[in-house]
Amino acid sequence: MTEITATEREMGTAFLPRFDAQGLLIAIAVDSRTREILMVAYMDEAALAKTRETGLAHFHSRSRGKLWLKGETSGHFLRVEEIRVDCDQDALELRVRPEGPACHTGATSCFYRRLEGDGLERVEA
Repeated sequence: MTEITATEREMGTAFLPRFDAQGLLIAIAVDSRTREILMVAYMDEAALAKTRETGLAHFHSRSRGKLWLKGETSGHFLRVEEIRVDCDQDALELRVRPEGPACHTGATSCFYRRLEGDGLERVEA
């Protein structure tokens, strides 16, 4: 097997995702309309393949150690409209159309608090 060079990965046109030692890469879900960051999760090869196949965001649940379809229990699916790949192909931006809140807490985004001093303050989008 031929080693992939940094130039090929960073400047080429081939999709060559670079998974970490645990077989994961970061996936950032962003609302395709508002560009608000909705959530950050991880994908393994299976989650990436299933996302590309179905158009619905799938992730790797680190806590459960298995494939996870976002919305499978809540009905709040993330419909993927575009996948953007960062420069060294170890992170993905999923531009999605959310069907309800993205956060399991019921918040629109998982980023619903900001750091104020040593405490957290709830913010509205």
